[in-house]
Amino acid sequence: MPKLRRAVAWFVDFALVVALASALAVLTFHRISALVTDVPELATRGGLDLLTSRGDMLEASQDLGLSLWNKSVLYVEQAFGLLVLTVFLYQWACLALAGRTVGKALVGLKVSPRLGRRAVRRAAVTTAADVAVYAVACVLLVEGQVVLSVLVWAVAVVLFLLNALPVLSPGRRSLADRVAGTAVSGVGFSTPVATPLVRTS
Repeated sequence: MPKLRRAVAWFVDFALVVALASALAVLTFHRISALVTDVPELATRGGLDLLTSRGDMLEASQDLGLSLWNKSVLYVEQAFGLLVLTVFLYQWACLALAGRTVGKALVGLKVSPRLGRRAVRRAAVTTAADVAVYAVACVLLVEGQVVLSVLVWAVAVVLFLLNALPVLSPGRRSLADRVAGTAVSGVGFSTPVATPLVRTS
C-alpha cells in the first residue's frame, strides 16, 4: 500500500519536527523566564529609566514592560525561524545525500531523481507546506496581527492540502514532487519475477 507507506513516512518525519519544536519551546521558555527573573538587571534598568523620566514613574514602568515584551517576542520569533531553517536543512540534506528522509527510509521509499536543485525545490515546498507558513501565522499572532494571522493560517491549511491530497491520485505525486520534478517510489518491495520451469532430462 504505497499511500499508507507515504502517510507513515510523513508522520515519522513530522514527529521529528514536533520533537524539535518542543525542544525549541522549552529553550524559549527558559530564555524568557531568565529575562523576567533577572531581578538585578531589572532593578538597575528600572532605576535608570526612572531617573531619566524626570519622575514619570508610569512612563518608566511602561517602557520597561514594553522592552521585556519586545525581547520575549523576539525570542519566540527566533525559535520559529530556527525551526523553519532546521526543517528545510533536514529535508534538503536527506534528499540530496540519501534520496530519502528518515520517515521514507523506515518504510522503504525513496525520492528520485536525486539532484541538488531538485532537492532544494522539493525541500522548500515541503517545509513551506508543513511548517513555514504555519510559523508565519503564529508569529503574526504574537505580534498582535490577529486577522492577518487567521488569513495566513487559512493559506497554510490550503497549501498543506494542495501538497498532500495529490498523493491520493493515481500518479501519487505531491505538489512538492511536481514542483521539483521528482517521484516517490518503493525500495526493496518489488514483486518477484516468475521464472519458467526448465525440464531436465
